[in-house]
Amino acid sequence: EIIYVRAFEDRMDLLRLVMVGASGTPYSHGLFFFDLQLPPSYPAAPPQVYYHSFGLRLNPNLYESGTVCLSLLGTFDGEGTELWSPATSSLLQVVVSIHGLVLNAQPYYNEAGYETLVGKPEGHRNALPYSENAYLLTLRTMLHLLRRPPRGFEKFVKEHFHCRGRFVLRQCNMWLQGYVVGDAHATESSSEQPCSAGLRLALANVVPSLIAAFTEIGAEGCD
Repeated sequence: EIIYVRAFEDRMDLLRLVMVGASGTPYSHGLFFFDLQLPPSYPAAPPQVYYHSFGLRLNPNLYESGTVCLSLLGTFDGEGTELWSPATSSLLQVVVSIHGLVLNAQPYYNEAGYETLVGKPEGHRNALPYSENAYLLTLRTMLHLLRRPPRGFEKFVKEHFHCRGRFVLRQCNMWLQGYVVGDAHATESSSEQPCSAGLRLALANVVPSLIAAFTEIGAEGCD
């Protein structure tokens, strides 16, 4: 998917990233804002990264406080190439790591130690509920952004959801029909593990708010 970067003329040490959630993940069509600050010792030290969470924990690596938990940033244990290296690490590596390793299709396994559960019944049993919750929190993040977009990004947020609002609602409708969260190509025949009744109930409550928010900005096909 797409990553946008904005620099500031009067603060060359600051960058703002906007990541679009990739298709096939619980974060699909969402917008995720990160602020990067380069410390005076950069590149000897990694950048400091702040995530605009709106108080929502939608990923094990993204805290409500805004902390991004990643070995590359020195906010989580790691070794070897997982850690920041002044000689080889880069801002691009940080951006790609957040987008590819953090905002992925099965965020449950990002939790420390849970990678050992990949392919096991326990992991399979717990990964779907986590993804369902991540999807709901992504929808609530959309509502927060539409109500209070980051300063200077008002037009960007409006245009993004003006174009994608109908796709967000179409995806919600798929989940309401029982398809699996994160399945980018869900069909009736491919839905082997339907989403939970709890998710369908929660969506029935949040979808009207999404429809109202998308309609307010003039998004088409959202009635």
